[in-house]
This record gives sequence, structure tokens and C-alpha cells, in this order.
Amino acid sequence: MPAVRDLARVATVLTLVFASAFASQTAFADLDDHGDVGDGGTNQGANSRDDGALSVTVGGVVFDRSKNGSGNSTGALTSTTSWTPPACWYAPMYTPDQLQKKLEPIWEAGSTGSQWDNSQREKYNANDEKKGFNKDKSGDGFWWGTYVNKSYPAGWDSCFTDDYFWVDTGDAPPANIKNAVTPEILAELAYNEIRVPGTKVTLAPANATKVNLPTWAWLDAADFKPVSVTASVQEINISATATAEPVSLKIEPGTADAVTYPASGVCEINNGRIGEPYAKGKADQTPPCGVKYLRSSGDGTYPLRATVTWKITWTGTGGAGGDLPDGNFGATQDVVVQEIQAVNR
Repeated sequence: MPAVRDLARVATVLTLVFASAFASQTAFADLDDHGDVGDGGTNQGANSRDDGALSVTVGGVVFDRSKNGSGNSTGALTSTTSWTPPACWYAPMYTPDQLQKKLEPIWEAGSTGSQWDNSQREKYNANDEKKGFNKDKSGDGFWWGTYVNKSYPAGWDSCFTDDYFWVDTGDAPPANIKNAVTPEILAELAYNEIRVPGTKVTLAPANATKVNLPTWAWLDAADFKPVSVTASVQEINISATATAEPVSLKIEPGTADAVTYPASGVCEINNGRIGEPYAKGKADQTPPCGVKYLRSSGDGTYPLRATVTWKITWTGTGGAGGDLPDGNFGATQDVVVQEIQAVNR
């Protein structure tokens, strides 16, 4: 569980961020050591295994990364559109006892003013020892609150429009709550956690190619298999899995003095393979994926860039599912291009 910051720091941070417009709502969630919104001390956590399969990041969401890409060269996808993952969302945050332990010290400190404190005590029925904070419903629901994407992208404060609200187990959150966590939101958060293999292509010739000599390019088929991440909120028993599957490789030679194979520079996946490894006897053939340089790189190199496009699909609780925007991940590598040396007899 993320550590709860002391009340003074919480009040200071939120006052600076939200200024007077939100000063009355001192805290929607606790901030952990990384400045991310924590899980408020609920049992939304999970112990991390040695293989990293389960871990808690932001929003009380548990991610299963056991089928994710692995290795030092893996990276995050960049959407091919303007789409971005959710900046914030609502989800279960506190049990009745936990919310009481959070709010009462704030009211006692008087940091939000007596008028506001009294209205909050009334809202949560705080003076009723047995029913205050919905303690009579303990085990039958949660107080929901705001969670924020740990990178604080644009729009991260758009969820700070309501205070905590109660949702009975099995019930949907109020209809006016637009960012209440759903399988689709979980799928989008899982998308953001996907890591795919690096895209350094194998070239033949390997160390240096020649002017006007077709250079074959391919990627290790064993590395380029579908990968996936599952996100879940255990308290309300919903989950979603986002799966990335490679569909094409784009070759950019790094100079206008080159032609690509195919001419578009986009090599489609063929029988689960990206490009085709060069084999002896194919020197006179046109590679299905590759490049031909028309000019020497001289004393330098050309920055060949290889980018793989991944198709993203998702499935979730209750049979939900669909597509998310394609994602790209690429890398640049230096290519030496030499003149063909003529042999004088």
C-alpha cells in the first residue's frame, strides 16, 4: 500500500494545486512517495511476485504483466492517433472505518474551516456512532473517490468535481459520474502498461552493405508474438485484458538516396514473420523487406529507423471488448554503406 503523507503536506499540496476553487475539498486521495494518488489504505493491493507478474501502480488497479514483453530493449507503445489513456477515474477507495480515520483528523485540525467541516460531518452522518460513514453497511460497499494517472497528463484534474460517494456492492455508480471505472477504462490503463520488444532489425549484409546492393531486413519472429496486460479492480470484480499483436514493420533508410522493399517501406506480417532472413543463393533476389542504398555513407553512417505497428484489442468482464488505437514502437540503428570496389585485372 502506498504510504499516507502527513496531513499538513496533503493540505499544502492540494491547496497549491487546486487553489481556492478546490480548497474546501482538501483531499480526495492520499499521495504516495511518488506523488501518485494512492489506494487510501483499502485492500486493493497485491503482493508483488519475484517475476513481477502482479503489482499495484496507480488507482488501486492491479496489473498482471506476466504475458508482457520482457528484456532490456522493450518499450512502451505510442498511439498512432491522438488518443491517450485515462487521465483520472473514480473507483472504490475507502471502507467506512478508513474514511472516518481519514476525515476526522482533518476536521479536528480545522484546516478546511468550521462551516465546511460541519457540512461534511452532516454529509457523512459522522455523529452517529453506529451508522456514521455508512458503518452499518461495512462489507456491503465502498466509498469511491478520484484516482489520477501517475504521469499527470492533461485533464488529470477533470475528476475533481465530486466528493467521496458511496456505492453498494453490485450496484453501478451514479449515472452522472462519467469517469467511473469500467472494463474499458481498465483496458485503456492496461494498454498504457504494455511493453513490446525492441525493433533493431537484422540486416544482410550485416556489418556493411554496398551501394546498389539490396539489403535484406527482418526481425526475430520468436520475439514478435502477441503480448498482453490485464488490469483489474478486485473489490468490484471487474477486469480487462489489452493485447498487442504486431502487424507491420516500416523501414526508413535515413537518406533520400535509397529505395525500400516494398516501395512503401511497410513490410506486412507474413505467416507470423516480419521480413525474411537472408539465405545463401538469394543474392540475386529482391528481398520481401529491405532497402537498397544508392549512395555511400562515406566516413559516416545512415540512421535507418525500423518501426513496428501493433494492433491493440481488448476483452473484459461481462463479454465487453473491442479495439483500441494501434500503437508504434521503433528504434534507429546506424548503417554503413560502402562503394563497390572494382577489381583491375
